[in-house]
Amino acid sequence: MAQPYTVKVLEQCQIGPPPNSVSTTSLPLTFFDIPWLLCRPMQRLFFYELPYPTHHFIQTVLPILKNSLSLTFQHFFPLASNLICPPQPHKPHILYTDGNSVPLTITECIGNFDHLIANYARDARDLHLFVAQLTPTRVLHGNTRVLPLMSMQVTVFPNSGICIGVTFCHVAADGRAFHNFMKSWASNCKTKGGHSACIDTLLPCHNRDVIKDPNGLEPNFLEEWWKWASTWKEDTRLINDVLADKVRATYVLGRAHIENLKHRITSQCMDKDLHVSTFVVTCAFIWVCLIKSQDSLVSDFSDMDKIYYFNFVADCRKRLEFPIPSTYFGNCLAICFVSLKRSELVGENGIFEAVKAIGKKVGELESGALEGAEKWLLDWKEISELGHLVTVAGSPKLGVYETDFGWGRPKKSEVVQIDVSGAISLAECRVEDGAIEVGLALSRKYMVNFNAIFEHSLKLL
Repeated sequence: MAQPYTVKVLEQCQIGPPPNSVSTTSLPLTFFDIPWLLCRPMQRLFFYELPYPTHHFIQTVLPILKNSLSLTFQHFFPLASNLICPPQPHKPHILYTDGNSVPLTITECIGNFDHLIANYARDARDLHLFVAQLTPTRVLHGNTRVLPLMSMQVTVFPNSGICIGVTFCHVAADGRAFHNFMKSWASNCKTKGGHSACIDTLLPCHNRDVIKDPNGLEPNFLEEWWKWASTWKEDTRLINDVLADKVRATYVLGRAHIENLKHRITSQCMDKDLHVSTFVVTCAFIWVCLIKSQDSLVSDFSDMDKIYYFNFVADCRKRLEFPIPSTYFGNCLAICFVSLKRSELVGENGIFEAVKAIGKKVGELESGALEGAEKWLLDWKEISELGHLVTVAGSPKLGVYETDFGWGRPKKSEVVQIDVSGAISLAECRVEDGAIEVGLALSRKYMVNFNAIFEHSLKLL
């Protein structure tokens, strides 16, 4: 089937901090950053209603967007920097030099804006037209690789809306840091570069010395990364081929359903210290629905003892013995895995078992967020190769829908890389406080099965 959307490039430019506003700066990678060196780029889209013709956008809106972005990069300069990867044993680092900038492409799309922001299942390939592509890696003399860390695309839908697409390397920033950048840009745009109390609260901390490494994780992580990098093969498949049979949809777990689920779990559970949060019950509910949805796609159910894994990350800014500012810019995430047998997940008490497993791991973070951290990379490699893994991108706590450029809250935000990575995305619900949006990208048949299981499971709550 031919793709119903096409884009026309209107302009290509480079946006960086104002000239001479940021001095040459080298930032070392901490042990929190190194695990993300081989992570595929993050891809986030923000859709806004903007019912004006293209010429109005170009003449009135775009200049403010560009200027406010430049002002924002003055503080969030690592995103306009390059990742420098010299040969072993030299360490990779982030380097900003005066003149560094981020490519920004302006495009126009004549297509159905409302279809793109709908929750129902639609062709996964559609959104990739609005995703910015990172500038290719350069190789310098001596085999030092230079990797740009961010790229942007803004697409105008005449008389309908605009889409802001951002692609960035996770090694530069985790979700908290990235969304602080987006909200700062939005605030700068909304105030046309004027002072804003919101911007003051989001100013980033770039002091890498606040990250302590009492367990000596950095050299071990670097050694593992060098081993992986030497055998790493980039995925060269065309995106349209990879996604030919995939659709993506957004499911909403309402506040009433979440509260009912929490009540059921706490009334069943003997462990009164079990962490039963909105995040935990949502992840458990979706994990079970995903595994049950596989039943009609496979013919062999004999191995009920097969182990399935669930992976999520946890912000450590307030979970460590040493203080880390809430606006610390970089990565500060614990990597968490839980596992259950297939029989436990698809059994009568599957959601309860999943909540216990995920809730226990979250509870353990409060007393030891770095417990077992030395195995983060090895566990990821081993578990991801098994193929029975569900991962989470995003978080309801990031406040995605608070990103207001002056046109109101986003009509929709999407995490595009889940189309390829197989993760699920989580965000706060735009239209209901306390509800959660869950983004999925599955094969068409798998999505039909998931929808049936999801709707049936909701009725039981």
